[in-house]
Amino acid sequence: MSAHLEPIRLPANQPPQFYRGGDAIAALRGQSNSDSKFGPEDWVGSATTMFGQETNGLTKLPSGVWLRDAVRENPVAWLGAKHVEALGDSTGLLVKLLDAGQRLPVHFHPSDAFAQRHFDSHFGKTEAWIVVGTYGDDPRVYPGFKETVSKQTVAEWTREQDAPSMLGALNSIPVTAGDTVYIPAGLPHAIGEGVFVVELQQPTDFSLTLEWRDFLAAPEKGHLGLGFDTAIETLDTSGWDADRLKTIVKHTAAAQESTVDLLADGSDAFFRADRLHPSATTLSLDPSFAVLVVMEGSGVLRTEHGGEYPLRKGETYVVPHDAGQSIVDGELTIIRCRPPVPEKRTRS
Repeated sequence: MSAHLEPIRLPANQPPQFYRGGDAIAALRGQSNSDSKFGPEDWVGSATTMFGQETNGLTKLPSGVWLRDAVRENPVAWLGAKHVEALGDSTGLLVKLLDAGQRLPVHFHPSDAFAQRHFDSHFGKTEAWIVVGTYGDDPRVYPGFKETVSKQTVAEWTREQDAPSMLGALNSIPVTAGDTVYIPAGLPHAIGEGVFVVELQQPTDFSLTLEWRDFLAAPEKGHLGLGFDTAIETLDTSGWDADRLKTIVKHTAAAQESTVDLLADGSDAFFRADRLHPSATTLSLDPSFAVLVVMEGSGVLRTEHGGEYPLRKGETYVVPHDAGQSIVDGELTIIRCRPPVPEKRTRS
């Protein structure tokens, strides 16, 4: 047997959530729809727990070991020396399949500096959405305030739980498969009903939820014990007009290249995502920790150490850096998610 680490196919990992969804995930994975409608998130290759919980959210490898523990035991093999130098033994990445069976509440996430100060974490929660499917009458997303608002106004909306004002103040953008939206830390946002995304995030579960009523059991779950006045310190209340939105929204559906960089400029300091479509060619992939989500078709992944892995629609893989140079071929479409460029990150 090879002494090298090799790619591992992962089962579904759907910790319970407060909102509805999950049928689109079941359809992608070729499973019958679950009786539970509250499995809208599949945490893929996760070394991150749900906020305040010990193991919920973590990926368990087929061997029975938590991925988090396997990485901690052998970080250079899993992540590569440059990554470990910059980010330690954290994967630096959380990938989710997210199927919004109802509109999500208006919320935002902390910056690295805020998370360091209040949660003793090296990571805040910048994220990005790759829309892979939509359904229903009016699938849309809500990134950023249309016009600058004061923190006092936001605090009042939050006290009153004035959901119409919160949502109405946000940009409202119809989306279709192939659209991507980069969500910097602090940017208020929501995802509308009928939007199915592959979501990349920094590896935390820090969600500060302004619109908690009808979603969360108590306001404390919205501000994570900080109080809303403190939480709002990390909220971006500036206006995002059409020109500014163009810096975070991309439309990639028409791109025909075999490798398409999916996310906005600058996001590679937090994570990277490409759409791979080998078709008539064979794609070579540099060594990297990666999460693969097979969206369409079938093919094969071959590692430089002789490993060969069939890829089919709905399968998810975690790939260690130690797998080395790999090639992918076949008639298929893969979303490849990777951690940040190590040179663009330093541990605080």
